[in-house]
Amino acid sequence: MKPDLRQAWENQVLIGDGAIGTYLYQLGFPVGISYEELNLTSPEVIGNVHRQYVDAGAQLIETNTFSANYDKLSKYGLESKVGEINRAGVRIAREAAGRDGYVVGAVGSIRAGRRSNISTGELKRYFEEQLSVLLSEGVDGILLETFYDVEEIQLALQQVRKLTDLPVICQFAVENIARTLDGFSMQDAYRILSQEGADVIGFNCRTGPNGIMRALETLSGVMNLPASVYPNAGIADYVDGEFRYGASPEYFGQMAVPFADLGARIIGGCCGTTPAHIAEIASALSGYVPSPLPEVEPAEINRIVIQEPAEGNQPERSSEPSLVDLVKERHTVIVELDPPRDLDITKFMKGAEALKNAGADALTLADNSLAVTRMSNMALGHLVQARIGLRPLIHIACRDRNLIGTQSHMMGFDALGIDHVLAVTGDPARFGDLPGSSSVYDMTSFEIIRMIKQLNEGIAFSGKPLKQKAKFVVGAAFNPNVRHLDKAVARLEKKIASGADYVMTQPVYDPELIVRLREATAHLDIPIFIGIMPLASGRNAEYLHNEVPGIQLSDEVRSRMAGLEGEAGRAMGVQIGKELLDVATKHFNGIYLMTPFMFYEMSVQLMEYVWEISGRRLSPLFH
Repeated sequence: MKPDLRQAWENQVLIGDGAIGTYLYQLGFPVGISYEELNLTSPEVIGNVHRQYVDAGAQLIETNTFSANYDKLSKYGLESKVGEINRAGVRIAREAAGRDGYVVGAVGSIRAGRRSNISTGELKRYFEEQLSVLLSEGVDGILLETFYDVEEIQLALQQVRKLTDLPVICQFAVENIARTLDGFSMQDAYRILSQEGADVIGFNCRTGPNGIMRALETLSGVMNLPASVYPNAGIADYVDGEFRYGASPEYFGQMAVPFADLGARIIGGCCGTTPAHIAEIASALSGYVPSPLPEVEPAEINRIVIQEPAEGNQPERSSEPSLVDLVKERHTVIVELDPPRDLDITKFMKGAEALKNAGADALTLADNSLAVTRMSNMALGHLVQARIGLRPLIHIACRDRNLIGTQSHMMGFDALGIDHVLAVTGDPARFGDLPGSSSVYDMTSFEIIRMIKQLNEGIAFSGKPLKQKAKFVVGAAFNPNVRHLDKAVARLEKKIASGADYVMTQPVYDPELIVRLREATAHLDIPIFIGIMPLASGRNAEYLHNEVPGIQLSDEVRSRMAGLEGEAGRAMGVQIGKELLDVATKHFNGIYLMTPFMFYEMSVQLMEYVWEISGRRLSPLFH
């Protein structure tokens, strides 16, 4: 009779299996499908993969259930099959492992490194649903793998411990810096999971043997539990439309004993590994006898603390108070001016200077609005700040940049001293001027707000310390032109909970809506900048009303604009804008003017009207 799993790793190094997902990809199964569904539709394929790993020397087999939770399966319409897929996964693995092998139920991170909108309550339900099925099928233990932050893996571990006292293996996905996304050093993360009842703590995915070796080395002096390591087969390369991994099976064999010497009691492989990699690990560890793990004294747990930037290391920043502070004292006007679609910035800079002279408190620049390619708002924002002395407020869309590009972009803003930003989802790329381009959407608007505010804590998106803190003031977009304003406000509350410092609305053309909006948001404790965009012509009015998402004109406004073009259309647009400002300035200190078609003179007229009705006297320097 085989010993239980805890006894097994006390006396030997257990050989784990290798990748399932990337191995199936190598076998010809395409990306974009649920590999977990194959437990039901192609059980013989999954069973064959497991048997290949067993034949290569694997003693510990993971079930093919990494993403078999409600949230992940719902993306394929399979949320009702959580139970079936997990039960089948255990049975297939058990048959392949045989009488002498061990089977652990694989449970992956649901958030997967993103600050998603999945609540703690939902996470608990999803983990409990999957874990209950795995445990009911008689697994030998649970493997929690590829977790990026302490909060989520701690929650998952707590759910396991409510259901069973079986062994639990906890694995983080970290870079060689060995720090979690939520700012814990690996040593502190290790201590937390030890206290929560983890039996084995280790690493998988995200990096190859060298990176995981360095992460494991950071646990020296605190490790009193067995470790597990499942490295990737190096860094993936994308060649001729395929992902390829370069770390050879022989290299994995060479790294096996050093891993074991550092305390690893389970050694397998993650992305890119194959039965050949596992065979080399098994061969290298044949006859290896592990040393006992040391006794370790408990230590205090601290999250990372980032120092404030030293004097002289800070970028040039405006001495003016932030817009959030300014709008509490007086009417404050943000004016939007679209970056040009060509390489000539002459008119743009002339418009920015005119708006500055008229008393604009900030110039806001969209991020390729309507998915139309325009000049970089970062470059123009810097020029506006440096040449004209007007504060830039830069939009940043989730559409165009992945997590890497977004953090890089934000770091560039910080270096330039641009600290006011507006986080937006961004219109889908296929509706813009380059319909063949892809929309990235690595993040939702909620997530991008959270992650930008994380930079203010001195923590990179990856969890790495940034040596100093950013100072971003982050805005959230809001569309009040909806049928159910209460639902829109509830969504806005979530953005505020994510860290939004202020709100900028889509343009409003109904005075009564402005009043309702004030009433619906009176309980919010952050300022709202109400959007006013003067109409340039009758055709412009009809286009906005009928074709642009998030904009709705009243019948009365459309009737007044009907048939008007040129100067007559712009004059009526300004007049309607002033009437809206009569109401808006009574209820909101924040005004957000949007300039149509580079007609910045219209925005100047409306801004001067705000100062007139609010009684603000501008310094002669503005004229």
